[in-house]
This record gives sequence, structure tokens and C-alpha cells, in this order.
Amino acid sequence: MEKVFFLLHMIGTLALGFYLVLPFILSRAEKLSVPAREGTLSAVGGFNRFAQYGLVIQLLTGGYMMTKGDYSVPWMIVVVLLLLAMFALGGIISKPLRLAAVGMRENRDVSSETGKIRTLSALLAVALVVIVFFMVYRHII
Repeated sequence: MEKVFFLLHMIGTLALGFYLVLPFILSRAEKLSVPAREGTLSAVGGFNRFAQYGLVIQLLTGGYMMTKGDYSVPWMIVVVLLLLAMFALGGIISKPLRLAAVGMRENRDVSSETGKIRTLSALLAVALVVIVFFMVYRHII
């Protein structure tokens, strides 16, 4: 049973890989035309929802594996807090994504929304790298 949960955990990790490439996608989107940028932001919104499902898989499978493994309490606290931070940032980024797409359709200035999106995507990427670091080097804490 543990092998099945580990496989599901790795599939959830693949879904989160989107957050690693998101800052690069957004930096290239600035050079696109307005309709292409609108489509990119719409696609990013869909992929964000997909990554949120990956986070749910991570929470469920990781929680199960933590109960069966030998992990320190500080490590569990740090990892759960990082996962919750990723949930929060992934949810927060969805509103500026939606507002930017609507604003582009209405030919409004969306620079404040795109700035928020870039900042939140960078924070998501950093949080993912840090949580992967603690997964690999769990004996540090």
C-alpha cells in the first residue's frame, strides 16, 4: 500500500512542477501580443487549478506517509506549513489571473495584476524548491 501512496505522491509532485516554470512563462508572456497574453493567462489559470489538485494529492498522500514513517516533529511542522503556504499562494494568485484576463478583454491597464502574478509565482517557485529541499534532506531538521 505504501508503494501506491508513494506513486500518487510523485504524480502530485509532477503536477506541482508547473509552479517551477511559471515565473519563466510569465516573463516571456510580457513580450506577446495582447490576445496571446490573454490566452496565456487563461491557460495559466487552468494549470493553476490543476496544480491545486496536485497539492491536495500531496496533502493526502504525504499525510499518510508521515504517519507511517519516522520523521521528526519539527520537520513535519515545517513541511506542513510550507504546503499550506503553497495552498494559500496558489489560491491568492487565481484572482489576479482572472482580473488580468478580464482587463485585457476590456483593454484596461493590468500592470498591477501582472505584477502581483509575477510576485506570487516567484514565491510559489521558492516555496516548492524549499519543500523539495526538506524532502530530500529531511535529517537537517
